[in-house]
Amino acid sequence: MTSTFRRAKIPALIALTALAAVLPLALNPYWTAVFVSIGLGALLSLSLNVILGRAGIFNMGHAAFYAVGAYVTAVLNTRYQIPVLWLLPVAGAASGLCALLAARPIIHLRGDYLLIVTVGIVEIVRIALVNDVGGLTGGANGIFGIARPEIFGIRIRRDIQFYYLVWGAVGLTVALFSRLDRSRVGRALSCIKEDDTAAEGCGIAVARYKLLAFGLGAFWAGMAGALFAAKMTIISPGSFTFWDSVLLFAAVTLGGGSQAGAVLGAFLVFGLPEIFRDFASARMLVFGLALMAMMVVRPQGLLPPAPRRYDTRFRARGERAAGDGA
Repeated sequence: MTSTFRRAKIPALIALTALAAVLPLALNPYWTAVFVSIGLGALLSLSLNVILGRAGIFNMGHAAFYAVGAYVTAVLNTRYQIPVLWLLPVAGAASGLCALLAARPIIHLRGDYLLIVTVGIVEIVRIALVNDVGGLTGGANGIFGIARPEIFGIRIRRDIQFYYLVWGAVGLTVALFSRLDRSRVGRALSCIKEDDTAAEGCGIAVARYKLLAFGLGAFWAGMAGALFAAKMTIISPGSFTFWDSVLLFAAVTLGGGSQAGAVLGAFLVFGLPEIFRDFASARMLVFGLALMAMMVVRPQGLLPPAPRRYDTRFRARGERAAGDGA
């Protein structure tokens, strides 16, 4: 059954890839820009999904690591003219390091207590940016003049070019994180999410794996921040607020914890408000009601991870060997 499911997934993935490739050709510039924003939201949702969806760590401060990546990119690019794409791993490493330093003293907290502390993290980062700590962030005005990225000498300026860059990054992220889910680390994070006490009793280093999830998710958020800075060419503290963390939390929660669910959640959270933009006074009310209805009707999320399947042939073979030995 598993092999049949995998064979069915391949044509679906090919169809989705083809649709994503031709979609901007049928969109006007406004909607192309909207899909670029949705793609950035999908990258951030996938990064938070490692922390919240897979490890079960309540993190409401993810926008802080997004901001760190964007500002590291902006400072190094405007002051030293380092190409933006070269700064992707640098921005990710800076965000990951900040996440590890912030999470190390609080990683033992659980549930609501951890969530409240992470709210404080995003506010601390925002206030530091506004107060121009170190004279690097430009205060409330932010940083101007960030260069556009270049690929093979081609400067990416138009929204349709950013569309392919961002959604290419989303596809690569889904592929890498899918392999992570199937790895030993992914299995350990799943156990921790279900019951971290039982996981620790089984010999899993819970604190270490939680820190790993926190650092990896922040690393990816930092790289998304670098792409955001390159897209906007100007950033300010107002671009990274607590509300952004709330939206990301909602996207991952709606998705249910799977990779496909995180992307779908990003479409709903970042795309639906644009669809209802003509009803500006009521669109957030409609969005909030939809979230509430979703939590009542399907609290596990739209696309929760499929249960893990194990080959029972090896277990049966081991039982027969044990019986013969007896």
